[in-house]
Amino acid sequence: MKDTFKHKGMRKKLAEIVAAKGITDKKVLKAIEKVPRHLFIDSSFEDHAYQDKAFPIGADQTISQPYTVAFQTELLEITEGDKILEIGTGCGYQTAVLLELGAVVFSVERQKELFKKTSLFLPKLGYRAKKLIFGDGYKGFTAEAPFDGIIVTAGAPFVPKPLLSQLKVGGKLVIPVGEDIQVMTLFTRTSEKEFEKEELGEFRFVPLLEDRN
Repeated sequence: MKDTFKHKGMRKKLAEIVAAKGITDKKVLKAIEKVPRHLFIDSSFEDHAYQDKAFPIGADQTISQPYTVAFQTELLEITEGDKILEIGTGCGYQTAVLLELGAVVFSVERQKELFKKTSLFLPKLGYRAKKLIFGDGYKGFTAEAPFDGIIVTAGAPFVPKPLLSQLKVGGKLVIPVGEDIQVMTLFTRTSEKEFEKEELGEFRFVPLLEDRN
């Protein structure tokens, strides 16, 4: 698990590419520059790790495009100590970016093999989420609600009500909504019963799996 000067240089370039696409939050760009993305993907893709592309990570899942990770993260407007719920841990790349921003992260993963692999892998890199949960992301994580922010890293055919209910007033939910193509949607809880909704362009994600048992 090497992180060389060459890798660091490639990350710097990647952060510049992401910035050129419109990401302005300096802390988010710094996190993209810091997280060793090549360690999160199959070594056969290592040469491509710092391109702004998504890649397969097994279990029919992908590691999101860095721009998408930065875009979703920027929407959360994280300040240090914010309690963030991530739906879809995947390989842990997005988790690591959230941790770099000083968030207290709870992350739910539905795929058993990814959950086991990432639970062991993240601490090896020095990334410690508050809790990684094997479970159904549609249900959120009531034990630790409410959250300052919730980020969904897979395409949801609809907005799960439990996620909205687990936001603090002032909290934000960032979720890609749709079947084949998703619309990035930002919900801000303005009061106990009211939410503001913004739609922020089209993206493509793997589907958010639901526990059908």
